[in-house]
Parts: sequence; structure tokens; C-alpha cells
Amino acid sequence: MRRAVITGMGLVSSLGSDVNVFWDRIKAGKSGIRRITKFDVSAYEAQIAGEVVDFDANKFIPKKEQRRMDEFSVFAMAAAKMAIVDSGLDTQTEPPERMGAIVGSGVGGLQTLEVQHAVLMERGPSRCSPFMIPQMIVNMAGGLIAIEHNLKGPNYCVVSACASGTHAIGDALRLIQRGDADVMVTGGAEGCVCKLGVAGFCALRALTTSHNNDPEKASRPFDKHRDGFVMADGAGILVVEELEHARKRGAKIYAEVAGFGMSCDAYHMTAPADSGEGATRAMNAALCDAGVAADDVDYINAHGTSTELNDKIETRAIKSTLGDHAKKVMVSSTKSMTGHMLGAAGAVESVVCALALRDGVVPPTINYETPDPDCDLDYVPNTARQAPIRACLNNSFGFGGHNACLLFKKV
Repeated sequence: MRRAVITGMGLVSSLGSDVNVFWDRIKAGKSGIRRITKFDVSAYEAQIAGEVVDFDANKFIPKKEQRRMDEFSVFAMAAAKMAIVDSGLDTQTEPPERMGAIVGSGVGGLQTLEVQHAVLMERGPSRCSPFMIPQMIVNMAGGLIAIEHNLKGPNYCVVSACASGTHAIGDALRLIQRGDADVMVTGGAEGCVCKLGVAGFCALRALTTSHNNDPEKASRPFDKHRDGFVMADGAGILVVEELEHARKRGAKIYAEVAGFGMSCDAYHMTAPADSGEGATRAMNAALCDAGVAADDVDYINAHGTSTELNDKIETRAIKSTLGDHAKKVMVSSTKSMTGHMLGAAGAVESVVCALALRDGVVPPTINYETPDPDCDLDYVPNTARQAPIRACLNNSFGFGGHNACLLFKKV
């Protein structure tokens, strides 16, 4: 079967909008969580988020075009340009029908919905923007990337809540394996930190509210005193390419996208199944797809949201998947530093996995202070660790019971 590798990466995040800067901050255990500045949060129970920093959209997209896009599409377009430049791929000379784009998002154009609803209520229906619908719809990020880079092959979006970016990369792998494409620009994007988005997650009681005055301490996956996740904006985009196509053009290769697994809990709208059975099946499927034994996994980038249920149930699922090896594998949640980018999370965390494999560095789980008896694995607490990595899993679990897992390995 045809193999797929990562040849380019780009991202936009609360820890910077340059892959090298981002990676340096991840390795140093820096937090990107701050008090929200985009709007007045005084009436909100949760007042912190991972807002995007060090990002100038004008470097990537003309201002006139930005006015026709929701922020999630702006982030996706910028990250895609970074990834394509990083890959060294000339998309104008490659056969366009052999290149495609799949970009996922959890909520898509939520900011546009918020703004245009206010226009409707205050000024009437005739004043709504003609760009409202194309700005809002979730497939637009991938569509705009295709227009910009002449990608005429497979193009669609994945919407599976917090598993969207991971599902998108997995689908890109499948298309390359099947021979439907040679190059896929893929990942996820989210622009959810807005009045409506924060209000909705506050109402759901999903966010931490106990660290508004010390935001850098707020996201604490697997720690006994975790009490909710921290919302974040951003995007992660990968250039995933058929191995021989990449070798033929002399491309640098970060890692192989070797396996993909997915499942559904079929249990609850927001809560994971207590047994962790669905997550276990997704991880086992990724291992089987890659032909990698459980004992060969050295690192897991966990979903690790810093919620009471997710972290203990994910721990349970890792034990079910890896058996005795679970105690030896290194597990960390980089959401402790970035916050939770919802549909973009798995894509940004795929960047982390590729760099961890390349450099032999396992990123830490910061704010890990008090062990939880229900979470008893090696979470690489607070300090990055130098260690060889042969293969790593990347877990993403979304509302609705959607589970997705990718396996990356060295080529």
C-alpha cells in the first residue's frame, strides 16, 4: 500500500505562529493561556483563553480578502501557506488534480454568526453581509486554500467536534493510500474565542473557572485538581504527501503518517463512555493500520483536556490498549500549554508529534502538581524529556463520542 509522509507544517496558536518558535516554547513548558482581551469578560465565569499571538494576517492575506473571511479561515489560510512553503512544493507546477485539501473545524464561522446576528437584530435583514454564508460554512477554509494553491483534487471538510483535525489528517492518509491523491493539505482550524463561544461553553460547565487570576496555571491535565478545559484559537496544517512522490522531489520528511483509527462511543452527547472502550478501539485500530506493536509506542500525545472525566477515562483507555507497556510509555498533554483548540487541536498536536519524533524530545504536561490515583501513568510532568521515539500516538476525542487516533513513526 502507498505510504504517506509529512513534508510541510504550519500553525497559528497561543504560543506563536511560527513552527520553530512554537516548538521552542513547547519544549520550555511555556503557557499560552491569558486573560481574554478580545471582548469584555467581566460578566463571564470563565475569563481566560488561548488567544492567538505573534500573528499578522496581512503577511498572508490581503486586507480586502480578510474582510470576506471568518477568522477560522484566516488562520487556516495562513497556516496552509506556511506549510506549503515549508514543504518546498510548487503547487503551480504539480498536476492540480493530484492535490487536495481537507480542513476540519469544530464550530466553523461562529464569529461571523455572532456579528451578523447582531446586525440582523439591530439593523434589519437587508443589512446582513452577502458574505455571511460563505464566511460561516465550515468547508470554506479548505475551499479557499484550494483556490489559492490550485488544488483540484479531493476537497471537503470534517466536522467531528474536537476530533475534526485528526479525522481530516486520517482521511488524507486514506486518500493517498488509495491513490486518489499524491499531496493533501490537511489539518484543522478554529476561531471560537468570542462572546457566543465562551458563553456557550460556560453554560455547558466545561471550562475551568478557578484560575481567572492565574491563567497560566489553569490547564492542568491529569492533575488531581483539574476542573475544566481552557478554550483556544488557532490552526494546524500539514502537507501530507505520498512517500515516493516526496522522495522524487528531494523533500525533507518529518515523519510518516503510518496509521489511523476511529470509533464512536455511541453513549452521550458530551461525556465519554466510562469504560474508555471507544477510545481503546480507536487506538488499537491505529496500531493495527500501521502494523506497529503496542510495545513499540514510546510516546502518546493525549487528548488530555484537563476535565475530570476525560483524563481519567483516557488513562483507562491507554491501559486497555497497551497493557503492561502503558506504565512505560510517555504520555503528555500539550493542551496544558496551548489550551484546547477544539477542531484544530489534533492537527496542532500532530505537528508536536512530528517534531517530537524528529528531535527525540517529549514535551511536558505542565501544571502537574498533585497526582490523581485515577491517573497513574508517566505524564512527563512539567519538564520536557530527551528520549528516542520510534512511534507515537495522537489521540483526539470529540463531543458526540467521536474518537480518532493517528500513529506517526520515523521513516
